[in-house]
Amino acid sequence: MKILDASIHGILDYATVIVFASAPTLLGFSGAAAMLAYLLAGVHLAMTVLTDMPLGLVKIIPMRLHALVEMLVGPTLIAAALLAPSLVMGAQGFFVASGIAICAVWFLSDYASAKQSG
Repeated sequence: MKILDASIHGILDYATVIVFASAPTLLGFSGAAAMLAYLLAGVHLAMTVLTDMPLGLVKIIPMRLHALVEMLVGPTLIAAALLAPSLVMGAQGFFVASGIAICAVWFLSDYASAKQSG
């Protein structure tokens, strides 16, 4: 069931950037966990700005590639947090929850709507 159109997906992408960028300060992350959160914020912002969807600004990354990246990042975050907890010390729950949220958005998004509305 694809209930998120490309515009809603874009809003959620920008919200995800804010969550990743603010998590170290708001949740007290330091070291590798903070660096990973900031890295994810930067990469997610770049992907969103560059994706060919209604809220993308430059529109050079096809929505299918954007979808593929999200399909890979969600499970990777979950696996990294569970298999290498020392990497995200003190932030394991945050990264597992973030991975689950990214997987859910990927599963619920109608990526084909990007061309219809963009």
